[in-house]
Amino acid sequence: MKKFYVNENCIGCGLCASICPEVFEMGGDELAHARDEVISDNLEGAEEAKRSCPVDAIDDIEE
Repeated sequence: MKKFYVNENCIGCGLCASICPEVFEMGGDELAHARDEVISDNLEGAEEAKRSCPVDAIDDIEE
């Protein structure tokens, strides 16, 4: 299982949340945040969001 998180490079563009809203959401701080659970159905979208991030603000770890 992978877990995704948004690092300090985030500029709040919202691209990840628009690509994969099941995993990423925009917070009240106007920055993106990753939800804790990534199920296999959402993994492809989360990977696409990571690749698409213009500032490489999405990291992942294997759990």
